[in-house]
Amino acid sequence: MITPTDHSFVLRNPVVPVVWFIASFLVGSIPFGYLVGRFVYRTDIRKAGSGNIGAMNALRTLGKSGAVVVLLLDALKGFVPVWYVQHLLTLHLPSGVMLSPAAAIVVAGVATCAVVAHCFSPWLRFRGGKGVATSFGVIFALSWPAGCVVIGAWLLGALVTRYSSVGSMLAHVVAPFAIGAFTHQPAFVCYTVLAMLLIMLRHRENIARLRAGSENRIRLTRERT
Repeated sequence: MITPTDHSFVLRNPVVPVVWFIASFLVGSIPFGYLVGRFVYRTDIRKAGSGNIGAMNALRTLGKSGAVVVLLLDALKGFVPVWYVQHLLTLHLPSGVMLSPAAAIVVAGVATCAVVAHCFSPWLRFRGGKGVATSFGVIFALSWPAGCVVIGAWLLGALVTRYSSVGSMLAHVVAPFAIGAFTHQPAFVCYTVLAMLLIMLRHRENIARLRAGSENRIRLTRERT
């Protein structure tokens, strides 16, 4: 029987989660889209295409190779801190035993810090990306089966409509259900709900363009300048 176990280490040392939160925020705040564009392609991605620092604008302005690099780095920003903290908290747990509610809240807090930092990077005057790739990385760290479901939802939305924004929003609508089904952790579900709301907010301009019929469709070729 799977039962939660208290993690007295976390409860007795409140400074430790705070350090994890700060570290996750700093990792999440690294603007890889800007750095790859500026130092590899000699292009300020913020001044090209949509001006976003994420993978889709990298595809439009840097090409497929640049987009893949940005996508993977942005996903790792979410995956690594969450996987690391969750690994530490489960290191000495018996097989099949869930994280305690307190420990799950800490993991969810680390996840939230990474995604929020990507969206509001202090290195870019609190501007940033839309959080999609970083959130995907978080979801895979929380549960790889849930991550596969979420990616499947993105593919469905993006391939049917040819709009990446539709795929991103659909994926994050599905995410709370997938995470709930595979992890049974209310704190993780709360994280995915918060991420969904944040990503919907970050896509408000895309939603307006979708309604106006002027949203950019997915293109696998670099835009000419």
